[in-house]
Formats: sequence, structure tokens, C-alpha cells
Amino acid sequence: MNTQTSDAARNATALAVLRIGVGVFFLIFGEYKVFGTQFTLHGGFQYWINKFLAEGAYPFMVPILRGFVLPHATVIAFLVAYSEFAIGLALAFGVLVRPASAGGLLFMLTLLFSSDYPGANAPFWQYFGASLSHSVFALCFLVFLVGRADTVLSLTARRRSSGAGTE
Repeated sequence: MNTQTSDAARNATALAVLRIGVGVFFLIFGEYKVFGTQFTLHGGFQYWINKFLAEGAYPFMVPILRGFVLPHATVIAFLVAYSEFAIGLALAFGVLVRPASAGGLLFMLTLLFSSDYPGANAPFWQYFGASLSHSVFALCFLVFLVGRADTVLSLTARRRSSGAGTE
């Protein structure tokens, strides 16, 4: 194995480990929402939306959160719960990684603009500091979307190597 092939294999493995790690986080985030009822049926989702409105939604998101999200809170809570769980499954097992990453990126940007507003008079750098909990995951999803995060340590790679599928 030459150095270039070895480096490519190492990079693919590193990307797969990151993909699996993000997937596990999302499985944890989604699991309690899917298998419990506090978030979906007993006001958990509404609590977070109201907290975002009180503490840090970007101004352009406020009418969306008040006028669309809260009136449809139960349906959206289920959508959030099952989406987080599905993203976690897809990334952890390495199937449908690109569609899951596109959904995850959209989800992280939505959360960033719903909850990470540092205020109109904040210095420019604080916009990035306030967004770390969402922007780091957004960057991971962007990398998974652009890259080939399913080439190793995935069911997709296993299927390819067994000859069951071609691209």
C-alpha cells in the first residue's frame, strides 16, 4: 500500500469515526423524544420554542416561530423527534448519509437562527461564539454532504464490497 492510499484510507476512517460519533449524538437526542412523551405530547417542544423567543431568536425567525411553529407545535415536535432519530440511525450505520446530512444541516441552521442570537449590539465574533452548539454540527453535516463519509465503517460500504449494489 503506497503512502497516498494509506493517507486516503486513514482520512476515510477518520471521517467515518466522526460520522458515527455525530450519529450517536443524534440517536441520543432523538431517543428520549421518540420513546418518551414529554417533548412531543406534554409541552417540551413548546417550552423550548418559548425559551428561544424569550432569550435568543434571530429577529427574522420570531414571526415564523410565533406564527407557524407554535400553532403546529405537536406535529413539528414529532417531526423533530423522528428526524433526529433517523439522522442518528443513518449516520451511525452509514446509510443514506447524504440525505440525512442535508436534513441535519437544515435542522442545525434552523436551530442556530432560532436560538443563538447574541443581540443586535453584539460584536461580530459573538455571533460565532453564540452558535457553537449548532454551527459545529452544521459543519460536520456539510462535510458529510460534500464528502464520502460512507466509504468505510458503514452498511453502504459493506453492501458495495459484497457486490450487492453498484453505483
